[in-house]
Amino acid sequence: MDPLLHRRALLAGGAVPHEVRRQLQRGELVGVRRGRYVAGGLPTRPELRHLLHVHAAMTELAPDAVASHQSAAVVHGLPLWNADLTRVHATRDRRSGARRSPVTHLHAARLDPDEVVVVTGVRVTSVARTVLDVARSLPFDAALVVADAALHRHLVTREELAAALVRAQRWRGTPGAGRVLAFADPGSMSVGETRSRVALRDAGLPAPVLQWRVRASDGTEVAQTDFGWPELWTVGEFDGRVKYGRSLRPGADPTRLLVEEKRREDAVRAEGLGMVRWMWADLDRFAPVAERLRRTFR
Repeated sequence: MDPLLHRRALLAGGAVPHEVRRQLQRGELVGVRRGRYVAGGLPTRPELRHLLHVHAAMTELAPDAVASHQSAAVVHGLPLWNADLTRVHATRDRRSGARRSPVTHLHAARLDPDEVVVVTGVRVTSVARTVLDVARSLPFDAALVVADAALHRHLVTREELAAALVRAQRWRGTPGAGRVLAFADPGSMSVGETRSRVALRDAGLPAPVLQWRVRASDGTEVAQTDFGWPELWTVGEFDGRVKYGRSLRPGADPTRLLVEEKRREDAVRAEGLGMVRWMWADLDRFAPVAERLRRTFR
């Protein structure tokens, strides 16, 4: 469904040009692209703003154009991190004809019929093809965020990703895409956890068990942790702000959630396990966290 208001439709419905201009001046309408508006203002989230631009751009491009790359990821509702959303990306099934403007990046590449789907009225690359294109074109960390999320949400299978990779042999960026898909893991539940996995790997630490369930001696589950090293008696937790907000109901007290989290940590430590926590700011300078983990391993 197109969420935009089109100038031609407004005029056909009885509006006159000066009324449209006045609404734009008052902020009652906000321009998205030439002749296409949204009522009440643009969303604050970059992904939602980009989605509006995708809807607008696809009405301007050739009928066989398909939203692709990070634009397709936005249409599929996949999270993005460190991905440029300046331009709308689209692909046509052509050998040549790629072009780029300040607002649109049109790719020319083979598109098989099963690689095109329709989501909310937009022709878009399938999830498997989207993950592949993102993995071929974005840096490793940014591409892994998309791949992990697609697997975690069961939007794609490893087999489908492997088949997409085979189709793309000899395409630019395919070796890098292979590295992304090989490291992708459905156990990552957030952008922060995906970036943490990369940081742990780059620090030379052992690969953790994702979403490790800590159990007491009687088999009772004590907690589910983000990262676990059972043989080393250690758990790791990425503390993103979302973790402490996602369980709150309207009007709930955030202090209660913090107290419950403290009790959960105490229960984990009572099983003889060490715990190391880190936050967003630590991901860009992970060496101190890695050292804390090494000291905790036993």
